[in-house]
Amino acid sequence: MLNVSELDRLVDYFEQPAFIADDPISICHAFSDRADQEVIGLYAATLAWGSRTIILSKLEDLCIRMQFKPWSFVRNFNPDRDSEILRTFVHRTFQPEDCIAFTHNLSLLIHQYGNVENIFGCSPDEPDARQSIERFSTRMMTIHPDTPARLSKHLARPSRASACKRLSLYLRWMVRSGPVDLGLWRKIKPSQLLLPLDIHSGRQARILGLLQRKMNDWKAVIELTDTCRSLNQSDPARYDYALFGLGMYGNPFADS
Repeated sequence: MLNVSELDRLVDYFEQPAFIADDPISICHAFSDRADQEVIGLYAATLAWGSRTIILSKLEDLCIRMQFKPWSFVRNFNPDRDSEILRTFVHRTFQPEDCIAFTHNLSLLIHQYGNVENIFGCSPDEPDARQSIERFSTRMMTIHPDTPARLSKHLARPSRASACKRLSLYLRWMVRSGPVDLGLWRKIKPSQLLLPLDIHSGRQARILGLLQRKMNDWKAVIELTDTCRSLNQSDPARYDYALFGLGMYGNPFADS
């Protein structure tokens, strides 16, 4: 297992502005308005799987459809009037039906709660962001009675043992401050964030001795987050940069 100073060195190396250009978070940085950033960021995280080049191309397509006004488009979305705009949008299993339902339900929730941060919600006495993720996905699935059941595959929940990688990634973007993450939200603290876990970060975490559990599920998320919290109690999710960077680019200090 690398010691904490070695892990921090990796974080410092990878958590740099140059990281932004080829990452889905770049779509958030393309907007200056907070409301636009948090709305388009939610789509960016939801679509963040597969080829990064394709992800960025799809997000550009989505922004064009929204006339580069994601907050206004979603807030004012009328399915009878606007569904055709999204009718041909597809990314892997995220089909037009999913995109329309996702947008309609998000619009309804924004009208009810005021903004995306309030939809997630959080309490200072919650040990981590699991309930925020659970609340968001549940509210998205239940705000409208005709929500298609298939939308649930894009709205992970801890209660179903999912690792919830994409929603944890979105929260990292919104909550942490830094040269990459946006630090827009205050109701969830960096100390409450969970590590975004997928097959790639899980492999690196096991190599480094940060994770013992073999499955990439919710229990593994808690184990990995607890380990990282023992290294940095106030900001455990910072180590996502070390795990992602090692998996994507290798160890830049391997020969030093």
